Amino acid sequence: MRLEEYWGIGPKTRGLLESELGVERAVEAIETGDTRTLVEAGLPRGRATRILRRAQGGDALDVLATRDTRDVYKALLDLAGEYALTEDAASRVRILTPLSDREAMVERLDRIERAREAWQGLDQTTRETVESAFADHDSAGGELASVRTALALARADASAGVFEPIEALDEETLEGAAAALAGLAGDGDAVGEGADDRLDALRDQLGAVEDLAATPTDLVETVQSEARGPEGFRETVVRQVTDETGADVGRVREAAPGEAADANDFVTATLRTLVDELRAAVDERERDVADRLEETVATARPAVDAAVEAVADAALYLSLARFADAFDLSRPAFVDRETVAVAGARNLSLVAAGEAVQPVTYAVGDHDLRVPDATVPPADHRVAVLTGANSGGKTTLLETLCQVQLLAQMGLPVPADQAEVGVVDAVVFHRRHASFNAGVLESTLRSVVPPLTDAGYTLMLVDEFEAITEPGSAADLLHGLVRLTVDRDALGVFVTHLADDLEPLGPEARTDGIFAEGLTPDLALRVDYQPRFETVGRSTPEFIVSRLVANAGDRSERAGFETLAEAVGEEAVQRTLSDVRWSA
Repeated sequence: MRLEEYWGIGPKTRGLLESELGVERAVEAIETGDTRTLVEAGLPRGRATRILRRAQGGDALDVLATRDTRDVYKALLDLAGEYALTEDAASRVRILTPLSDREAMVERLDRIERAREAWQGLDQTTRETVESAFADHDSAGGELASVRTALALARADASAGVFEPIEALDEETLEGAAAALAGLAGDGDAVGEGADDRLDALRDQLGAVEDLAATPTDLVETVQSEARGPEGFRETVVRQVTDETGADVGRVREAAPGEAADANDFVTATLRTLVDELRAAVDERERDVADRLEETVATARPAVDAAVEAVADAALYLSLARFADAFDLSRPAFVDRETVAVAGARNLSLVAAGEAVQPVTYAVGDHDLRVPDATVPPADHRVAVLTGANSGGKTTLLETLCQVQLLAQMGLPVPADQAEVGVVDAVVFHRRHASFNAGVLESTLRSVVPPLTDAGYTLMLVDEFEAITEPGSAADLLHGLVRLTVDRDALGVFVTHLADDLEPLGPEARTDGIFAEGLTPDLALRVDYQPRFETVGRSTPEFIVSRLVANAGDRSERAGFETLAEAVGEEAVQRTLSDVRWSA
């Protein structure tokens, strides 16, 4: 396969990968999602990640129909990656994509569930042993690191679930393979130090002789001070070289020339010949040892490959299990009905930021949630218009539904006590953007309408459409978008302050509301984030005006805000201020 057939690889990137890796190895790295190899070849990590996402996800990435949907997707993977046990696992997490069929989603959820059970079943000591084994894997990398990690995990008290393939490996074979791989992992040499005692000794001797050969006059002076006569000089050189380098005395004698012009010439010739002979001996021994080690690795190849795969899978699924554990994620239920329904749902971004989060229950489409009657969402509406207070969590609810849908279609658990999802072809999430011109309106319509009109099943999550055009036109356009969503058999939640202007919505749509309930003693807005179904929410401006009156910096400013209080209802403002003072 040509490298340029992969998304994101042009002539420049192809040239880099071909020169650094070769076509075959580059293709293998792309097909296996090997981020590390691509990054080490010189690709920026972000670009490598984008290339691998497209290669791994293919058409399934079309689910990410808008920029805001893609932003949610990337944020989810970045968050999950923080719980990875190895850098390789983090890279594999960040290239996860929506899956193309429900069976694949269920299979991945099954594997995460088994990994989670295995992780939760470990005591603290064993967890630390496992984490240490993976940390050591990160510090080395390659097949040797995987084999050593497999051995460390096999010796830990962990054998269930995700650890079973590691437990089944032949430890004796892996130990031999680890020694051989370590020997072949020499820094600049074909065989590393410690692989063979005789080779290490020859290398030490060669190094010592090379040091002597660098300053032969020092040896000449030492020998001349001790030797008596020409014959004594020869024997003293042999003894001195043997003592200082550990070289075999016979080898040193054979290296000495039969004749020499003088002492310097004799010593120089001896050392030069000895260096050549030792270098040849090192090379020969190195070839023999390398052949033996390569044969050992070849014999152990099935076990090595199994260890590499088992460690990579364990790292990935334990990482995802740790992510699920950290946020108390639950397994979603895939249904044949067109729905997205959640009970006890939490926004992951807020939870990760340490914010206090009120779980909410919400749904569009036909669902079968089992929740208290007071919070059961209606099950006969394809579209919901969500209204209510500013800072009331409406956008957060849209983002939460987007998170649930994307996580489920990636085969990952979701931030809800219960979740029912139908598999969609596109998620159209559009946040409120603080721009107001014809260009923004056109680009927004081009972003949200085509996925809805293309063949397939779409989830629409649109936030304050009126923010990008005039209120009158916005109401007409939003009404048309709601009608189009129903006509195309899609699902949608639309956040707006124009609910009264959208009537009549038709039997397939409903209006829900989020309500502000007052001010806290420190004058923060108190909101019930659980939507009330088939009820228009109110922004209750008297709460905001009450806060402004209470916080006024001087008498003149306070008088100005009191004028506003008369406009929104002075009695309500005074009642709010009284409630706050009483609470305080």
